[in-house]
Amino acid sequence: MLDLTVVIMTKNEESNIEKCIASFGEIAKRFVIVDSGSTDQTRDIVCGLGERAKTYGGRIDFYFHEWETHAAQLNWGFEHTDIDTEWIMRIDADEELTEELKKEIEERLPKLPSDVNGVILRRRVYFMGRWLKHGGKYPELLLRIIRRGRGRCEQRKMDEHLVITEGRTETFRFDFSDRNEKNLSWWTDKHNWYSGLELQDYLENHSSAGENGQIPEQAKRKRKIKFGAYYRLPLFFRAHLYYIYRYYFRLGFLDGREGKIYTFLQAYWYRFLVDAKIYEAQKKSNTGI
Repeated sequence: MLDLTVVIMTKNEESNIEKCIASFGEIAKRFVIVDSGSTDQTRDIVCGLGERAKTYGGRIDFYFHEWETHAAQLNWGFEHTDIDTEWIMRIDADEELTEELKKEIEERLPKLPSDVNGVILRRRVYFMGRWLKHGGKYPELLLRIIRRGRGRCEQRKMDEHLVITEGRTETFRFDFSDRNEKNLSWWTDKHNWYSGLELQDYLENHSSAGENGQIPEQAKRKRKIKFGAYYRLPLFFRAHLYYIYRYYFRLGFLDGREGKIYTFLQAYWYRFLVDAKIYEAQKKSNTGI
């Protein structure tokens, strides 16, 4: 068992939370669940898993914290749940480790040099049951494991990342999966909510890429493109260019109907909706941005 605490934020994750925790097998010493007010069976499932975890020496603790932002919720979990392990990992309830990554973490994490304070992992995203291998979706490189006291989450409304405050990172070879079991109605509702957060992030950071810190180069590059190029293109037209780039130039069409649906919704539902909310904010301010 590794000297590792896994922090998971939840809100109505009864369809995801068990498979997320189970994917770690017995490698993590502790799981910290930070819930923002689930009304489904999330808490009951977590408590049931906690009883089972005791049989192999593990521990699962459930906490409630009123929702603020993703970043605030995660940092609260890092700072207020008495974490005493050397390493902390962030994972979302709809994500899970592959067997290959589980073994890699178990083998490599204890052997990392003392100047390595973060581990970058590769994420594969599933949509409507299909692994999206094209369209620029794979692999996503994300800093997800930090040495305790050497990292935190950026204070951003949207697109927040873990950052390390000193030292360096290493990138592991194998993937973890984002495989949400919820339906398309949930996906569109969530992205409507995200579009509001995206608007706030834009209003606060539109003149620059904002705080960077030591996050993966891929994430830095995407942020620079977003604020340095994408948001400089004309409203609404840029959503159309986004679709063309992802679906044709980045070969999103190779992911079949699921790839078509995903790219279309990302461009003409999500990115277009963000633009519409920016336009609405501009009209209300009557000054432009």
